[in-house]
Amino acid sequence: MYPEDLKYTAEHEWVKVGEGPARVGITDFAQDALGDIVYVQLPDAGTTVAATAVCAEVESTKSVSDIYAPVSGTIAEVNTALADAPERINDDPYGDGWMFEIEMSDPSEVEQLLDAAAYRRLVEEQ
Repeated sequence: MYPEDLKYTAEHEWVKVGEGPARVGITDFAQDALGDIVYVQLPDAGTTVAATAVCAEVESTKSVSDIYAPVSGTIAEVNTALADAPERINDDPYGDGWMFEIEMSDPSEVEQLLDAAAYRRLVEEQ
């Protein structure tokens, strides 16, 4: 349910770090708690973001939720497909439902994030 190759925040974002920018989205737990997602406001490419700062917003039939940058850096790319199909986040939160990519300014920040086992424990406690 929580891919082992990702890092997680306590606010339910995930980060995939590899070659190039870090890809960010919200977890399956978060999309399930939100319900049907109807609108996504993403940051603009080129925007500088700080770790833990609000940088996007997701609106569902239940509520509006802030999305926090899991790491600091510059927005390299956004998933423009979400403008016309925000439900992709519900359907495939770790794939087609990714939200944006960050060119990290401090890659060591990833070490402060949760691994899959720690995130699973956090979710079980909620």
